[in-house]
Amino acid sequence: MSVLFTFPGQGAQRPGMLHRLPDTPGVRETLDQAADVLGRSIDALDDEASLRSTEAVQLCLLIAGVAAARLLATLGALPTMVCGLSVGAFPAAVTAGALDFGDALRLVALRGRLMEQAYPHGYGMTAIDGLAAPALESLLAGLRADGWPVHLANINSDTQLVIAGSDEAMAIAAEQARKLGARRSQRLRVAVPSHCALLDAAAAAFARAFDGVPLARPRIACLSGNLARPLFRPEHIAADLAANMARPVLWLDSMRAAWERGARLAVEMPPGRTLTRLAGSSFDGLAIAVDDHRLDNVAAAVAAATS
Repeated sequence: MSVLFTFPGQGAQRPGMLHRLPDTPGVRETLDQAADVLGRSIDALDDEASLRSTEAVQLCLLIAGVAAARLLATLGALPTMVCGLSVGAFPAAVTAGALDFGDALRLVALRGRLMEQAYPHGYGMTAIDGLAAPALESLLAGLRADGWPVHLANINSDTQLVIAGSDEAMAIAAEQARKLGARRSQRLRVAVPSHCALLDAAAAAFARAFDGVPLARPRIACLSGNLARPLFRPEHIAADLAANMARPVLWLDSMRAAWERGARLAVEMPPGRTLTRLAGSSFDGLAIAVDDHRLDNVAAAVAAATS
């Protein structure tokens, strides 16, 4: 059997998320490395005020994911495949050995700035529960035909979809979705319209930042959350990381792909348990979140799954 490590994206952040990581030498080393590469203190990077910044949010998710995966490695808990949702693809690539942590920090800082500069206010993402993807796609196509900027961004599970666009367009889409049978809608803690054509220009600019960044062949399977398949060639991983801000997230299909490749335990890196909750409809195995368990118990579950 195989073990999948999953890494969450924007929306999972919470104030104090870095300070809640275990106080171990390995975690402190990861935090110190991040501060050295970024050239600034990260003591306040995860406070409520800082997390209003897309750049800070994405950096915190990267640092937390890498620190947790490294900590589990010291306990002998190693994945056989990884997958990250949105910016979670970066700590996944670091954990797989495809991308250097220092390079990931510089790239993610730029990624966050480009996304925030493209849409500094008035845009974001909204979760829609209980409506099938074809029905929602048809609804959104009609709104775009009328000039409203709104797109399907994530297919997270059979029952949860996410849209991206302007605040006004999303409010109209959510209201119409409820009339079609959606159970609920929720504005996410994401201040940019990720995973749709609205970020094509930012993604093109970001792709140029990969020139000269060395990537390696991953040591383990590196599943793309946007393509729902493993990537092994460094140039393919680089292209996927560069473009993923403007590509829809196919998380449902990605988890099914992990299952088909033998994953029977999915371990969600901090912060939170969003991906663990989503696993119920697409992953017919055990899904656990690091934040919900003692680390030695997580390590024991990984050992049992790989024995």
